Parts: sequence; C-alpha cells; structure tokens
Amino acid sequence: MSANEVSEKQPRGGDLVPRHRLSTRVWHWVNAFTIFIMLMSGLMIFNAHPRLYWGQYGANYDRAWLQVGSIGNEGIVQIGDRRLVTTGVLGLWKDRDGAVKRKAFPWWATIPSSYSLADARLWHFFFAWVLVIGALAYGAISLVNRHIQRDLLPDRRELRPRHIWHDIAQHARLRFPTGAAALRYNVLQKLAYLSVLFGLIPLVVLTGLTMSPGVNAAWPALLDLFGGRQSARSIHFLCAGGFALFILVHLLMVILAGPFNEVRSMVTGRYRLPKERAE
Repeated sequence: MSANEVSEKQPRGGDLVPRHRLSTRVWHWVNAFTIFIMLMSGLMIFNAHPRLYWGQYGANYDRAWLQVGSIGNEGIVQIGDRRLVTTGVLGLWKDRDGAVKRKAFPWWATIPSSYSLADARLWHFFFAWVLVIGALAYGAISLVNRHIQRDLLPDRRELRPRHIWHDIAQHARLRFPTGAAALRYNVLQKLAYLSVLFGLIPLVVLTGLTMSPGVNAAWPALLDLFGGRQSARSIHFLCAGGFALFILVHLLMVILAGPFNEVRSMVTGRYRLPKERAE
C-alpha cells in the first residue's frame, strides 16, 4: 500500500503508521458513493429496455446478445442461445407488497425502487458529473504528488509472469504482506487500480456520451469508435459489471485482511502494520 515516511527508522509490524493521503481518502469515499448510486440507477434505466445488441440499431425484434425478462411463469436471463432460469431474482419477482413484477432487476437493486425511467436518468446523469469531476481532480492531484508514478505503476520485475503468479498464489493462500511490505501496493492491486483509473472510468464515460444523440451530433466520431450506439450501450453495461466485480473483490479482500484496520486507514489515514510472520 502507499505510505508517507513515518520516521527515520523502518516501520515494523504492530506500528501505527500513515498510509493513505487525504486526496486518496476523499476520492475513495466520494467515488464509492457515486458508483453505488450510478450502478443502481443504471439498472433502473436498463429495466426500460432489458436487451443488449451490437451495432448501430436494436429493437424488440432484433437479435439481442443479452436479454433479461420472463416467459410464462419463469424469469430468464438469455446470453446468446443459452438461457438461465432466474425466477424470483431477475425477470420475474415480487415487490415489497408481494405483487408479481415482470422487470429485469428487482426493486431492491434499483434507484428509484419503483419504476421511473425519468427519475433514474436524473440520478444517473447527476452522479455521472460527480464521477467525471472527481476522477479529473484525483488524476491531477495524483500526477502532481506523483502518487500514480510512485505507488501505482509496476516496474519490470513486478510484471514478470513468475512474480504475478507468486502474488496470485499468495492471495489464494490468504498470505497477505506483513510489516513494512503491507504499506506498498502489490502488483495485483496496481493492475486492478490502473485498470479502473485508465480503463473502466474512461470507457464508461465515453460510451455514456456515445449514447447521447446530442453528443453524437457534435462528435460523430464516437459512434465510429465504438461501432454504433447499441455497441456503446453494451460496452457501457459490461463496464458497469466490471465495476461491480471490482467492488466485490475489493470488499472480500478488506474482510480477509482485517476490516477494522483497513477501514480505519481509509478514514483516518492511519494503519497498524500486521506483525511479521516470524513474530
């Protein structure tokens, strides 16, 4: 993990040391809330037309590569020609009053909880600005204080297949870094965070813009870049899935590494180093 110098001596396991800068902590919590709102409002927007296509056009009678809905008394998710029964969870479920609903995602997963495309778009577009402004501010600050160059960019040694495989094996065995080593990002963390910063966030913003007719008129090259509005919508949805997967893995790692210590470090910036295994 990233850290500032604590003192002249090397910190050891058990020491309470600085870990995350203020800019990192503020952006983390703002971004966590923003992504949460955008994912849930995005699912409500998806409920308006729960089908995804590739290309410029897509409507009910066109072939979709993904659709969530219901057939008879079954909720289904269909990916290509493969169909999964998801009754009670997706496609067909009961609301808080026990009434059967035929929408893709259930009320507890969407904002607002009752169907409203207009309200969902308001929530989604407002927090899209929060995401963009926050990402630009964080990126600018991180370039100035060299957080990205110093803490996130892996060196050649870390990118060797043997090193990456070693880190994967250590995580699979739940053997996390201890002592001063716990202050540095490992290569898996670096690659995950860089993928979000320079992959998922730019893609989700650009594909979101590509779905806007007004932006298409101003910058038609975006349609060519993503292969059409429906392709942009599909990529946007897949990016949202990438965010959800990243959050799940991140929360799992926090729980396994010690939730109190991890959350404290992201609130106060102070982190107690895990004791070395030899102790």
